[in-house]
Amino acid sequence: MMNHSLDATLLFTLIAAFVAGLSLGAFYFTALWRTVRQLPSAKSPARLMLGSFILRMAVLMAGFYLIMGTGHWERLAVAMLGFIIVRKILTYRLGPQNAVETVNLNKSGINAA
Repeated sequence: MMNHSLDATLLFTLIAAFVAGLSLGAFYFTALWRTVRQLPSAKSPARLMLGSFILRMAVLMAGFYLIMGTGHWERLAVAMLGFIIVRKILTYRLGPQNAVETVNLNKSGINAA
């Protein structure tokens, strides 16, 4: 009976780590997307990119460190899986498809706006 509850606890912990990885991924890639969209109007694009990168990496590394705890690499692996899944989802929803469509429309003489 004790082993069964231990497995449920482990499963809950891994699910929580996965959800935390999804959250970290959503933060990281949404912040990156917003930064890239602000670059054309920024007074100092290099400073904006560098500052955004440092902030995003600090939050990401602190989050992964807290998820991993004291050497639980399984939690880290599951959190990174969640992070990568969010990357794929956001890349599909916000990513290069819109840019490619805009370029193709402009080449054919159709206004994208």
